[in-house]
Amino acid sequence: MKIMVIGGGGREHAIVKKLKENPAAEEIFVLPGNGGIAKDAVCVDIAATDLDAIVAFAKETGIDYAVVAPDDPLVLGLVDLLEAEGIPCFGPRKNAAIIEGSKVFSKNLMRKYGIPTARYEVFTDMAAALSYLDTAPVPAVVKADGLALGKGVIIAETREAAKEAVRSMMEEKKFGKSGEQIVIEEFLTGPEVSVLSFTDGKTVVPMVSSMDHKRALDGDLGLNTGGMGTVAPNPYYTPAVAERCMDEIFLPTVAAMNAEGRTFKGCLYFGLMITPDGPKVIEYNCRFGDPETQVVLPLLESDLLTVMQAVTNEKLAETPVVFSDRSAACVIAASKGYPEKYEKGAGIDIPEEIFPDVFVAGAKAENGKLLTSGGRVLGVTAVADTLSEAVAAAYEKIGKVQFSTMFYRRDIGRRALQAKED
Repeated sequence: MKIMVIGGGGREHAIVKKLKENPAAEEIFVLPGNGGIAKDAVCVDIAATDLDAIVAFAKETGIDYAVVAPDDPLVLGLVDLLEAEGIPCFGPRKNAAIIEGSKVFSKNLMRKYGIPTARYEVFTDMAAALSYLDTAPVPAVVKADGLALGKGVIIAETREAAKEAVRSMMEEKKFGKSGEQIVIEEFLTGPEVSVLSFTDGKTVVPMVSSMDHKRALDGDLGLNTGGMGTVAPNPYYTPAVAERCMDEIFLPTVAAMNAEGRTFKGCLYFGLMITPDGPKVIEYNCRFGDPETQVVLPLLESDLLTVMQAVTNEKLAETPVVFSDRSAACVIAASKGYPEKYEKGAGIDIPEEIFPDVFVAGAKAENGKLLTSGGRVLGVTAVADTLSEAVAAAYEKIGKVQFSTMFYRRDIGRRALQAKED
């Protein structure tokens, strides 16, 4: 069986390593992949957003199954194009991927169908948005409507900071067309939880919950990043909270998408806040999260390819999806200066014995060497019986990785461990 995975980061590396466990996966092609993924699959230098080239490659190569992992090609409609050529896919079609592609759409969906989320207003006129902020409560959250590489959300502590966020999006076009329409919403408080889920549009199977660490520096200080590490499961996601989420959020969301004629099939990501009033949706993603995938998939005991095909074929209710009751921790190694300016081209040394637990993101292969080529370079994951053991093992392993511009947080999992003690 020839499988094609679209994307080139740590998330895709985690997906590839899991797909490889199925002996039917004879050949795996990753477009574009990266220097680390090349050790586990065949990387093809085609950008994830070059839809025509991807479809042409899939036809020429005789691809049997495609996994579209990143948000951009999903929102652009790659699944629709591949399915039109008779290639089955894991991932939502364009009209369902809008749940991440437009924050205005997702907020209006939640309002229409009574799914708990933060109160909000939508603006297409900057003067109206600025006027609204004269009396709106602060802190306030300002969001660009469209995709913005995960950076289109600004938490503003003051009115002036909120107004500056509006100007940066609507006047200075910081996020291009994504900021032509914005959402201003109330600031929610409480622990955050990430829950990825498999859904075939009828059945929803949540994966193990996780906790992301977005800030660049220890103590949750510094700038927001794409994620500096994750742990799973998230101690704040208790069985009682999970039951409420299924009844009040997960099933109603899938039903709402069906009612809108936008059946969602693939991985639906729920970004949640456990507020004093109960769980509420902060955001939806139309795909696996990064780096959440790097702790969730290592805990999956069922065969990933089988589960993905069950989603595609709408047979999820008949397919066992089993997760380990162990814990996992992932620590991200980044290039100094990330998420702002950082140098590229540093040589990376990864001992062979830990490579099975390494998910490479921003690296390229050159003359037989692995060199840094991105801000988040790689993640190292460990699975253990307890969270404290998983965290300790992840740090022991990442201590064996070396590159000259390397930095990583030293407190991944600390908040989760304190919560378990509380």
